[in-house]
Amino acid sequence: MIEQFWQRFLAPLLDGLRYATLSSYTWQEPRLLLLIPALPLLFGLRWLLVHRRRPHLDVAFVAGQARRDWSALLRFLPDILLMFSLAFGLVALARPQRTDERVVQTGEGIDMLLVMDVSGSMELQDLLPNRLEAAKRVGREFIAGRIGDRLGLVVFAGDAYSLAPLTTDYDLLRESLDGLRLGMIANDGTAIGTALGVATNRLRDSRSRTKVIILISDGENTAGSLDPLTAAQLAHAYGLKIYTVGLGQDGTVPYGTDETGRPRYVETRLDETTMRQIAQAGEGQFFRATDNAGLQRVFRQINTYEKSEIKQTRFRNTKDYYRLYLFCCIGLWLVWLGLKNTFLTNALED
Repeated sequence: MIEQFWQRFLAPLLDGLRYATLSSYTWQEPRLLLLIPALPLLFGLRWLLVHRRRPHLDVAFVAGQARRDWSALLRFLPDILLMFSLAFGLVALARPQRTDERVVQTGEGIDMLLVMDVSGSMELQDLLPNRLEAAKRVGREFIAGRIGDRLGLVVFAGDAYSLAPLTTDYDLLRESLDGLRLGMIANDGTAIGTALGVATNRLRDSRSRTKVIILISDGENTAGSLDPLTAAQLAHAYGLKIYTVGLGQDGTVPYGTDETGRPRYVETRLDETTMRQIAQAGEGQFFRATDNAGLQRVFRQINTYEKSEIKQTRFRNTKDYYRLYLFCCIGLWLVWLGLKNTFLTNALED
C-alpha cells in the first residue's frame, strides 16, 4: 500500500520538483514563473500590515516573562501552505510541456554528375589561384547548396574515370573533390567525348526524372576516341541534360614563373563552338566563366535552374505536465481551508 502510494504520487511529485525536470520543460506562459519569487514578499507585507493594525493587549506577569514555545510557530503553517499552493498554481498556469518533433522529407531529388577537367591546362592562372582550384572551390559551394539530390564526380584528362558514384553522402563527395590534383591522370589531354561517355554510363540506369551532367573544361577535345557531339547525342537519348561551363580566357594568360621569378605567359583557346553544340544537343545551356566571380555566378545560375522538389512535413507531439502541479495546488489549498479556522491561526502571538 505504502509502496504503491510512493510510486503513484510521491515519486512523481519529487521528480517534478527537481531542477533538471523543471529545466527540461518548455513553458507556454513562462512570464508567470516570475511571480513565484514575489509570493514570500507578498506574505511578508501582509504580515507587517496586519501586525501594525492589530490591537495589542498588555498583560502583566508576576514573575519574569512567559516562556517561548516552539508550538507558537505553528501559527505560520497555514500561510506557508497557502504560499506553496499559490506557487504550484503559478507553475500549472505556466503550462509546462515537452514537445517531440519529427521531420519527414518527401519528394524526388535530382541525379547530377560533375564532370571535371584535370588536364595540365587547368594550371593556368587567369582564375585564381588557378583554374582547377577555382573550379574545386565553387564545386564545394555547389554541393553545400543541394538537399536530397544524388551527386557524383567524373574526372578526365587524356582518359576519363568515375571518381565518386552517385551518392547523398556529401562529405564523401567533398573529400573526393578536395583530392583532385593536376597530373592525377597520367595520360594528359582533353578527352571531352570520353568523359561524357563515362558520365552517361553512370546515369543511364538512374530512375530519377531529372538527370543532369555539368561539364567543366577549359580546352578543346584533343584525346579519346569518342566524338564529343556524338557522346552528347547519346546522353540525350538516355534523357540526360547537359550544362557546359567553359573556363578561362582566350589568348595570352599567366602560367607560373620562369627561372628569374618573372611571370610566364602561354597561349590558350577554348573550343566554345563545340561546348555550345554539346549543351544544345543535351537541351542544356553553355556558360563562359573568365574569372572567379563569373564562375560563381554560373554555378548559382545552374543551382537556380535545377531545383529538386523536396517537401518537409513536421509532426509535433506536445504533452502537458501541468496536472501534477495543479493537483498539488488544490491539495494544499484544501489543507489550508481545513487549518485556517483551527487553533493554529488563533494561537497567542509571542
